[in-house]
Amino acid sequence: MAQSGQQRSNWIWQYIAMIRDRVVQAMSWLWPLLPALVLFSVLSVVRVQTAPCQTCRKLTDSFIKGLDKTSNKNFGGGNTAWEEENLAKYARSETRLLEIVEAACEKSDLDCNKLLEQIEDQVETWWFHRQQEAPDLFEWLCIEELPLCCPPGHFGPDCKECLSGPGGVCGGLGRCEGEGTRLGDGECVCDPGYFGQLCQSCADGYYREKSSNHSTPACAACYHSCKKCSGPENYKCLECKPGWLFHDNKCVDTDECGTELARCSSNTYCHNTDGSYECRGCDQACVGCMGSGPARCKKCARGYKLRGAKCLDVDECSERAIACPGLNEACFNDEGFFRCECADGFIRRDSICVENHPLSGPEKGLFDDMTDDEVLVLQQMFFGVVICALATLAAKGDMVFTAIFIGGVAAMAGYWLSEKGDRMLDGFLKGR
Repeated sequence: MAQSGQQRSNWIWQYIAMIRDRVVQAMSWLWPLLPALVLFSVLSVVRVQTAPCQTCRKLTDSFIKGLDKTSNKNFGGGNTAWEEENLAKYARSETRLLEIVEAACEKSDLDCNKLLEQIEDQVETWWFHRQQEAPDLFEWLCIEELPLCCPPGHFGPDCKECLSGPGGVCGGLGRCEGEGTRLGDGECVCDPGYFGQLCQSCADGYYREKSSNHSTPACAACYHSCKKCSGPENYKCLECKPGWLFHDNKCVDTDECGTELARCSSNTYCHNTDGSYECRGCDQACVGCMGSGPARCKKCARGYKLRGAKCLDVDECSERAIACPGLNEACFNDEGFFRCECADGFIRRDSICVENHPLSGPEKGLFDDMTDDEVLVLQQMFFGVVICALATLAAKGDMVFTAIFIGGVAAMAGYWLSEKGDRMLDGFLKGR
């Protein structure tokens, strides 16, 4: 009895070891795939969580429009009263839900259709079970259920509250970065003319207007050359922007070109602008210049010559004794260079200008003067040479070439015995 119990115990442990070995064997080929499987499962969840809040808002807005559009409809057709009594009211029916869902996204809106496909279960849950207690679909679906969005005045993954002041979010003078979404850092992006944590200070180039009431006055723009000012006029500057010099309460433009503060590359020149400068290209007649046009060249470019104060084009065709030495060539002058082309009535062949004969047509080929029948005879002669070669190979006992030779002879005989072959041979023998 004790021996039987011992045998049973050994059998159980052997069975457990066998199961363990099979699990280890299965894991040995599943293990390399484990990271990919984990990544896929994570992405399937993250894909919904990282979808744009705007897409979810657009989807729910379209869904609500569908509710309004179908508010006065019923099942339609047949006995409507019987259908509503036995199939439930149309207002909460699956039929109405399908009509709304089918029209919720435009066919071309891939993001909307993709999100809708992923949240079908949530939409059905809200439609059949949560619509009464959570009438705001956007709040229930996009903020609480998925979640993709935040309530107004909140931002980030945890929907933290945006910075607020007396005027509201960002003091009413800016927007909270990421507000309403699960993204952003919540910093205030101030309106033009304002800066600071709550956008309560005037930015550079703006000043605080005077206010007749107790409200905080707005920030207005200074004169365009002022970095800081006490008013909008040009004489109320307190500090100048870069590129301007403060003089007699005014900001005067700095001429970088005249003071050699500019840095322009070769073959460009400095052009002064308000508060700055720009480098412009020299005229094509110049190699280096001090300004615009051929009269401001430092040196004339190739193909140009200084005449008076300007670099002007050289007419090589007139000044050179033989500008184009080639036979039957003509010289054509262009701005800064010249070109040699064939004279009228000539065309270039193999780099030589030869007389053009348009009426003579193209040069004739080797077989252009032969008649059609003569060409056919040449073809048959060539075919005969091939047949002869095949016959030589067939004579050596090669069965493949023997078969080809017999086929070729049959084709040749058929052609020569035909009416066309008779006419062609007769014409050729008569010297046609």
